Amino acid sequence: MATVKEGDTIRIHYTGKLEDGTVFDSSQETNPLEFTVGGGDLIAGLEAGVVGMATGESKTITIPAEQAYGPHIKEKVFEFDKKKAPENFNPEVGQRIQMYRADGLPLMATVAGISETAFTMDCNHPLAGKTLIFDTTVVEIV
Repeated sequence: MATVKEGDTIRIHYTGKLEDGTVFDSSQETNPLEFTVGGGDLIAGLEAGVVGMATGESKTITIPAEQAYGPHIKEKVFEFDKKKAPENFNPEVGQRIQMYRADGLPLMATVAGISETAFTMDCNHPLAGKTLIFDTTVVEIV
């Protein structure tokens, strides 16, 4: 029976969870995810984890932060002065917002906190610093 190798285009169903069991993403209610193994479209740990699996095989793949979205970098957290915010800017903690750097390039930030004078903004990926667990089934090797 053929098994997944680098360069194969495959379809998988998956459920992504955190160590506490919180589900952050799943393909179970949608179409399987299609990608080319080794193509760099997914986090490295997931691409490496499916190598050697056969069609129909299921496996739990645990991916440390370094092979997923990297460590949480405290330098990517900053205070955004409320006086510099647009007039109707009233975000909630946990909300993702597109902001712009001084050079005009866009960046995504999560509102991590709100004080009387500032919003604490976190530009790390929401899953940075977290170990990810994927329950994965290979649906097809295309």
